[in-house]
Amino acid sequence: MRRHLISAADLSRADALLILDTAEELADLTDRPIKKLPTLRGRTVVNLFFEDSTRTRISFEAAAKRLSADVINFSAKGSSVAKGESLKDTALTLEAMGADAVVIRHGASGAAHRLAGWVRGSVVNAGDGTHEHPTQALLDAFTMRRRLQGAGAARGKGLDGIRVTIVGDVLHSRVARSNVLLLSALGAQVTLAAPPTLLPLAVDSWPCAVSYELDSELPKSDAVMMLRVQTERMTAAYFPSVREYSRRYGLDAARMARLPEHAIVMHPGPMNRGVEIAAEVADSARSTVVEQVANGVTIRMAVLYLLLGGTEFPEAAAEVSR
Repeated sequence: MRRHLISAADLSRADALLILDTAEELADLTDRPIKKLPTLRGRTVVNLFFEDSTRTRISFEAAAKRLSADVINFSAKGSSVAKGESLKDTALTLEAMGADAVVIRHGASGAAHRLAGWVRGSVVNAGDGTHEHPTQALLDAFTMRRRLQGAGAARGKGLDGIRVTIVGDVLHSRVARSNVLLLSALGAQVTLAAPPTLLPLAVDSWPCAVSYELDSELPKSDAVMMLRVQTERMTAAYFPSVREYSRRYGLDAARMARLPEHAIVMHPGPMNRGVEIAAEVADSARSTVVEQVANGVTIRMAVLYLLLGGTEFPEAAAEVSR
């Protein structure tokens, strides 16, 4: 793994497994009275968010603080960005402050990549436009491994043979792209189920299968990931109506019953209850939505630990396991 985490494509299978295994070790912290490690004491992590976020920003903040790092939360609203300051000038300001890592969420695809060229610290992409969200894919993979293989899954074990169906607004979803790249690298068989209008033009080049029918994919899925319909990014009518979309691609109790008994239901959040996922499904025992939030802190701890811990990744993982 490189100095930055910009794309899920940056991660080899070995890198991804190392992060998952490190997170497995760090997960033990949640059961301790004191949930802190001194690993990143003296390091500074900046959360640079140009888009509104609740789960991701708080998750990164909690992860950095549990590793004893100093955290600076930067919001574009009320800052010099609102006065017209460019991303580059903001980056130079952070560089002058000595940021060791910058976690960035930005509305423009490629913003994290550009930032990485302007700062000496590590850059972690927390979502750039409709491009990617690699730590979300990592926490999703971590959740699948724990739920489908059991907590404390064997070190070095991927998701070989696991069948994952990602449903809905793939076109506007950075989560979908990162998940397809990462899950396929870990050995999972990924299928996208969506209307043709909500699939990217280059989807044929992605390492996954494509289906326009959800019902036919459910009986052969180990995990179903429902995507939010991102109406705020839509500039045209991509489907006849919300009701029609929900009828064909929404996951309700009747559809959930078609899943294998062991299958899980996932959602990266925030959810549009009653659109892509029914309330009874979101609140069911099969749902991993709350677990995904908790696992997000653990995975982001692992990413920051390995990027900033001051050692090569294999030695860092060994230190956690001791």
